Amino acid sequence: MLELIIKTSTELPPDVRAAMKVASTLEPPDTRSGQALAIININIDQAAEGEGAICQDTGMPTFEVRVPRGADQLRMADEIRLAVAEATRRGKLRPNSVDSITGKNSGNNLGAGTPVIHFHQWEQDAVEVKLLLKGGGCENCNAQYAVPVELAHLGRADRNLEGVRRCILHAIWQAQGKGCSPGAVGVCIGGDRASGYAHAKAQLFRTLDDVNPEPALADLEANIMGTVNRLGIGTMGFEGLTTLIGCKVGALNRLPASFFVSVAYDCWAFRRLGVVLDAATGAITAWQYRDPSSPVVPMADQAGFKRTGREVVLTAPFSEAEIRALKVGDIVLLNGRMYTGRDSVHAYLMKHDPPVDLHGAALYHCGPVAIKEGEQWVMKAAGPTTSIREEPYQADVIRKFGVRAVIGKGGMGAKTLEALKACGAVYLNAIGGAAQFYARCIERVDGVSLFDFGVPEAMWHLHVKDFPAIVTMDASGNSLHKDVEAESAKELAALKG
Repeated sequence: MLELIIKTSTELPPDVRAAMKVASTLEPPDTRSGQALAIININIDQAAEGEGAICQDTGMPTFEVRVPRGADQLRMADEIRLAVAEATRRGKLRPNSVDSITGKNSGNNLGAGTPVIHFHQWEQDAVEVKLLLKGGGCENCNAQYAVPVELAHLGRADRNLEGVRRCILHAIWQAQGKGCSPGAVGVCIGGDRASGYAHAKAQLFRTLDDVNPEPALADLEANIMGTVNRLGIGTMGFEGLTTLIGCKVGALNRLPASFFVSVAYDCWAFRRLGVVLDAATGAITAWQYRDPSSPVVPMADQAGFKRTGREVVLTAPFSEAEIRALKVGDIVLLNGRMYTGRDSVHAYLMKHDPPVDLHGAALYHCGPVAIKEGEQWVMKAAGPTTSIREEPYQADVIRKFGVRAVIGKGGMGAKTLEALKACGAVYLNAIGGAAQFYARCIERVDGVSLFDFGVPEAMWHLHVKDFPAIVTMDASGNSLHKDVEAESAKELAALKG
């Protein structure tokens, strides 16, 4: 189980690698999406080579286990929990299990409902274990529709396959770059609210290149894949030719009064693997989704991420003048001190002064994987988290404490945009999921504040070098996210059919 967890966290399955390779060939390298894909490809290679987490958000580990009759499921569940705790200790999983009442992080990914383990009995003598690691950013982009329903830009979705198609398109459009596009969706037609979401997530265990055995659903999947990339949302919501790399649809019977369409959105860091085990010894007899004997072809060419010479190099703390000079579309390379701060830190700053001087500083929306080696903390994975969760707080933090640069992914809203304009600050979009790439931009960890919040939520003091990000909201009131959402909404309306 430990080997399965480590491989799932650090190696992207071949079918997902192939889909991302195709996406890379479609995007011109000098576009925002092309440059983002270059970083993603480097990150995929770095994760596999260094056995590091592809994305720092290793999500809610979800195990689907098939066992022979008479198998000791209690013992198997104990072994899975032990493996999860050990993988967390080694920095292969981020401690993600938080008590919903106290807000305390267990520190080992164990707790009520964590990890998720589903057992199923089957006729075979072997044991099959499949694992899905689906992060919180894409989990927040899940959607469930009770049809008939009126959808923005698409009109009414009725209780038929055309209505289902509209719901799927709406869910993908609504995710924009917040779910780390290009993503994939699992869909369930029918069921109740609980079984619908579960069956939608189960579709994510299918390979991207399979064909649905139900002809009507195969046609629906093909229709979505044949049209959805016209939305132009692109990688990370930067505009581009590939917004979705897979759509898998299943169906369950429903109640006469209910018709749910449940959509499980997964990011490009689509982590799922499986093993077949000898039921007597527990040894791995076969891998699913990957062939260990086949050499892994690198995603990135030798040149990797190419600088254009137009990058703006900035060293913290930043002045108002140099920040106001930045415009949407600029690529910046950050150097010097940077502080992490996500949900707990932002809530704390509403009532307390910060533990550090944030004037002129960069605040990074990041919940890293960090482990202590001797007396020194080391960042094992450190990509951005979805920023929109901080929208209720961000403007106040900028105004009160003089933050000049906010770094995250997916963009922020009108309140933050107004504060950027008034105070002379910018929003910088880092590449979601690129946890290994950005960890290598961190030269050292200089300290940590608010550690009681747990590793992901603490405020880490980082010293970075050549940390790349794209200006997507500037101090002049411009927002790439707002523009892409508006343009893609026009394309969405054109797909109404």
